Amino acid sequence: MVAPAARRRPPGGSTTPAEGDDVPAGRERSLTLERGLALLQAVADAESDAPSISDLATAIGASRAAVYRMLGPLQARGLVRREGSKVRLGLGVLRLANRVLPQVRFAALPSLRILAEQVGATAHITVADGMDAQAVAVVEPSWTAFHVSYRVGTRHPVRFGAAGRAIDLAPQDAAWVVSCGELQTGAHGVAAPVMGVDGLRASVGVVALAPLDAEVVGPQVLRAAEDIAAALS
Repeated sequence: MVAPAARRRPPGGSTTPAEGDDVPAGRERSLTLERGLALLQAVADAESDAPSISDLATAIGASRAAVYRMLGPLQARGLVRREGSKVRLGLGVLRLANRVLPQVRFAALPSLRILAEQVGATAHITVADGMDAQAVAVVEPSWTAFHVSYRVGTRHPVRFGAAGRAIDLAPQDAAWVVSCGELQTGAHGVAAPVMGVDGLRASVGVVALAPLDAEVVGPQVLRAAEDIAAALS
């Protein structure tokens, strides 16, 4: 009696059918997509400068021949490039990444509008870009006599200001950050991190020209950050 072919179990716990298994066409397409995405992730996550075909085969639990087949469509779209037996991310990944911020902006605007009106201060979502923080969406309140004018695209070091320092708050840290005059004299800020969105380091905050009651504004900012995280998940 011949034992059935063993299933490969790649990192992450998913089971990949062995060569020769009968798989329904729809499931086969799903598995092909899943393995292609796993391959792309393995290229991105490789600790070495550039993983080899063998490294990638081991990482996703596939044969070298299967890796070669999956690399073809990824190369055609510029998502990876081959240098002999080595594989690197391609410039197509950057083109995809450039479409991320508009999606973040679109998802954040409804919650930012509510926050700005509630607090009577300029609300914003700020995303980390290396060691910088960049405002990618800003909403000003409609009913105040005066408020801070904060431009989309404004950048500052991630270690300064409530918006920057809130980005990397850990769950065990304070729920929000308060700042005063760190980036602009007389400006007061409260910000909370956007948590639970893979690959996104961001914060939601408000900035005003008068002191903010952090005990009141903090929970409002935190709620907006949670709502935006849910919209992006």
